[in-house]
Formats: sequence, structure tokens, C-alpha cells
Amino acid sequence: MKGNEEMKQQLQNIELAAKQELEKIHDSAELESLRVKFLGKKGELTAILKQMSTLSAEERPVIGQLANKIRADIEEAISARSAELKAALAARRLKEEKLDVTLPGKPLKVGKLHPYNAVLNEIEEIFLGMGFDIAEGPEVEYDYYNFEALNLPPDHPARDTQDTFYISDNVLLRTQTSSIQVHVMENQKPPIRIIAPGRVYRSDAVDATHSPIFHQMEALVVDKGITMADLNGTLEMLMKRLYGEDCKIRLRPHHFPFTEPSAEVDITCFNCGGKGCSMCKNEGYVELLGAGMVHPKVLRQCGIDPEVYSGFAFGLGLERIVMAKYGINDMRLLYENDLRFLNQF
Repeated sequence: MKGNEEMKQQLQNIELAAKQELEKIHDSAELESLRVKFLGKKGELTAILKQMSTLSAEERPVIGQLANKIRADIEEAISARSAELKAALAARRLKEEKLDVTLPGKPLKVGKLHPYNAVLNEIEEIFLGMGFDIAEGPEVEYDYYNFEALNLPPDHPARDTQDTFYISDNVLLRTQTSSIQVHVMENQKPPIRIIAPGRVYRSDAVDATHSPIFHQMEALVVDKGITMADLNGTLEMLMKRLYGEDCKIRLRPHHFPFTEPSAEVDITCFNCGGKGCSMCKNEGYVELLGAGMVHPKVLRQCGIDPEVYSGFAFGLGLERIVMAKYGINDMRLLYENDLRFLNQF
């Protein structure tokens, strides 16, 4: 049986050993190991306290009081060392992460719109200002909406010129945004004033002026008393807003199955300003889009009486509009995401 004095000495030795080891601790993991070693359930202090059953009733309170004081002293010393370690770590990090606030800052690069999006936004603003709405439609389309409803039946010779991506016999990737016109006319009564921008797909080889995926924008107006003069005035306003007040348009007779009469629309050559050059073949104009009065058969197919209502429509390639506006001679530049090119806009 161990006596009172011997147990007191053991407790004091534990306190001394704990404080000596604390001085050698350099991180929180070591600190936790020390705490478990001396104060844990299987620690040295706990082992001493388990021997108190061997003491007399008079000795137990004395040893218990001493043991509690030593536990409190060790815990306090551990807390103090923990605070020291945290402060040292914070100081070390501050030193490592020190910033020289006198150094010049790095310039921030601000993003901007792609030239295609910038021009599309400009065109949409022009038409919204004229009272048009913006319509959308599916890119995966039925043959009926892409062809038949636009006066292009299965045996129509114009279909031979359409290089189409067919998904099935009756489903395809739309080759033109004109299909949106049909959806709108089927579901909305005149008056109708809409533009319909979107992606279209054709089986074209990639070169400076062609791509299998490109963008079109269709415009449609249907109301009572609409004439070619309304079409001409709308196109003039659009082109002058896009290319300046000096821009002129020219309509040449043409044929499209879904319009009658139809016209090819030319604008003043953006390369020579109308003086004549190799780009415009010395004519002073370059072809830009197709237009015309909505064919009576198309109106009738969509449930609109052509004896009461008339309308005009035109479709333009948005890439061609962008190229004309910025003097770009290769469509592929718009798709390559080359920052050397895009940073010019």
C-alpha cells in the first residue's frame, strides 16, 4: 500500500513532467498527444487517482484536492501553450503572405460582347423600336413547317437545292428561320409584326463564306393593306440604322417559293462606298438578303385569308450582316474564338 506522501510526490512529478514536455511542443497535434498522455482516461494522472482506494478516509480528500489542482494547472498550461502556438502560426502566415501594397495592381480585363451578339442586339433594338416582337421556334423541326407550309411540297424542284440534315423522314434540323413564321401565323391572328433570329443548319462545306451552322433572322409583317412600299421602307430604315445614312438599298426581281413578288436586296458596297470595286464587281452594290410579299398560298395554309390580309417577309444571314458592318472577309473568324480577332471589337 502506497502512502500519502508517496502519492503526493507522484502527482507533483506528473505536473513537472507535463510542463517540461509542453516547452518542447511545436504544433497542435503534439499538444493533443500530450493532453491524452497526462489527462486522458488512460493517462498518468488518471492512473494515480485509481490508487486512491488504498488510502485512508482521512488521506483521500487531501490527495483528491491536490490531484484536482494539478489537473487544473496542467489544463491551464496546455491552453496557454495552445494560444502561443496559434499566435505563432498566425504570425508565420502573415509573414509568408505579406503583400507590398505599393506594387502596381494587375489590370482587370473586362469582358465584352462578341461582334455577332452586338449586332444582333442592335438589330433587335431597331425592330423593337418599330413595334415588332421577337419570336422563337424549334431548331429540330418537322418537314411540314420547314418546307410544305412555305409552298415547298415534296416534289418542288427548289428542294433539290436544300442540303438538309434529316433526322428521320419527317424530322430535320431547320434550314431556315422561316419555319418560325408558320408557327406564329398558325397561333396568332393579324396584325403580326415579328422578327425571328436563330441558328440554322445546312450541309455546307466550311469556307470563308459558308458554314454548316450559321444564324438567320426572319422578319414578318401581316396586316390589312401591307404593300411592297412598307417592305422597302422597313429595309431602308434598318440599313441606314446599321450602316449609316449614306447607305442605299436596291431591290432586284427574284423568285422565292414563299413570296410573290420576290426580290433580292442589295446595299451600297461597304468596301468602296458605292464607287465600284472588285468586291461589288464595279456595280457599287452587294447582295445582302432576300425579301418579298408573303405568298397567298402560305397565308391560306396558315389560316389567314389572303383576300383580306397581306404581308411582307425577309430573311437575312446575320453573319453576313456582321461581316458587312465590320469589314470582315472570312466568316470562320466569327467562330474561332481567337482573342486577337475578338479584342478588336
